[in-house]
Amino acid sequence: MELTTILAKQGGILSEPWVMIVLMIVIFYFLIIRPQAKRQKEQDQRISSLKKGDQVVTIGGLHGLINAVGKDTVSLKVSEGNFLTFNKVSIATISKPSSNKKTEESTESEKSEG
Repeated sequence: MELTTILAKQGGILSEPWVMIVLMIVIFYFLIIRPQAKRQKEQDQRISSLKKGDQVVTIGGLHGLINAVGKDTVSLKVSEGNFLTFNKVSIATISKPSSNKKTEESTESEKSEG
């Protein structure tokens, strides 16, 4: 008998239990573990690049402007005269300060005039 006929009758190499286990581990690594590690690395880089003036959103949904950056904490200005301190790991997203501050200020002055 030929080798291909023997393998076809026995179900091939994929019918071996250890091959299936190794294949599942490889699939889990590429679909779950590797992407999560990549996202964590990106988050760590974002947290380490925090600086005063960045606009951030916390994991609780609080929007604020970074007032001060400490070793493990940041102070957020949430409104005029109100500052809150958060752990750096609680920052979900970071956006740089908007370049159209003058536009926002002029819009506010137009509202107050009108």
